[in-house]
Amino acid sequence: MQIAPEISFHNCESSATIEDAIRDHIDRLDRIYGHMTTCRVRVDQRNQNQSDTIPPVVRIEISVPGHKDIVVAHEPGHLQRKYQAPELRNAVNEAFRIAERQLSKFKDKRADHGTADMRHEAAQEFRGQIAELTPGEDFGFLMTKEGALLYFHRNSMLTGDFDRLHRGDEVSYVEAMGDNGPTASKVRVQERA
Repeated sequence: MQIAPEISFHNCESSATIEDAIRDHIDRLDRIYGHMTTCRVRVDQRNQNQSDTIPPVVRIEISVPGHKDIVVAHEPGHLQRKYQAPELRNAVNEAFRIAERQLSKFKDKRADHGTADMRHEAAQEFRGQIAELTPGEDFGFLMTKEGALLYFHRNSMLTGDFDRLHRGDEVSYVEAMGDNGPTASKVRVQERA
């Protein structure tokens, strides 16, 4: 986690045991998806009655890069239907159970999306030829069928020997987005007929 988690209590007393339980739950979330930016937990006692049977609302906000926050919050009625005498520990455990489920779904969806991207990339293999190689450097440029130059690095080579490349050698490649724009990756030297 990049930013330390935030835990706050509103209209109710905080306790060291509840804060420790919340931190343990946050650690479990971090083990489920280690790319969380931060996690904010707010425990809020919105309503009271004479018998103190209305549990607090536990709101969890999980920030992940490139996606809107994952938010878990349920009204006290949810706990009152589930537990005969709901207490703060029940509210915390139930909120984090739901958060773990949502974060796991998010992680699975992200993994499926990554697999689909890889399949899409594999289908987008293009032909080109070596256009420029600078002696003593670990990179070069290849020319696309449209006549554009694409940067490629020695480490992008899947087949063929970088040191034996010559201008005009036929290659296949996959276009990828690098730090400074499009690059060629997964470069394969084509066998001469």
